[in-house]
Amino acid sequence: MPSVARLYRLAISTALPLLPALHTPEEDREHFCHTVFQQTSVWMVELNQKLAGFIAFRPGWVDQLHVHPDHQGRKLGSRLLDLAKARSATPELRLWTFQCNNPARRFYAAHGFEVERMTGGTDNEEKQPDVLYVWTRPS
Repeated sequence: MPSVARLYRLAISTALPLLPALHTPEEDREHFCHTVFQQTSVWMVELNQKLAGFIAFRPGWVDQLHVHPDHQGRKLGSRLLDLAKARSATPELRLWTFQCNNPARRFYAAHGFEVERMTGGTDNEEKQPDVLYVWTRPS
């Protein structure tokens, strides 16, 4: 769990350097330990015995998907997302990302996710404009 929390922090700070860091690394570890690992299925990818990426999903939702910056562009995120789609107990998956995260938005669009709703960020902790995506399993 600590390595997943560290990767989360690194991925967020690299992709969105202007996003405010609202929690300490210790709080991140607690969140992953007591919430993420308790409420979602977490799948990880290791390269050379080091964590390279992970996805946390639950019925209908992808809550986390992060790939180490040094390993992006190797289809690890695609493989993790395909896993969530294949194992989804529901015909739809939803996820949130920030509107300013253009690489993530292109990634999700390329994987069949469509914009369901955009918000001004009033309901997220960071108070940043975000976007809700939905993917529907083909019939």
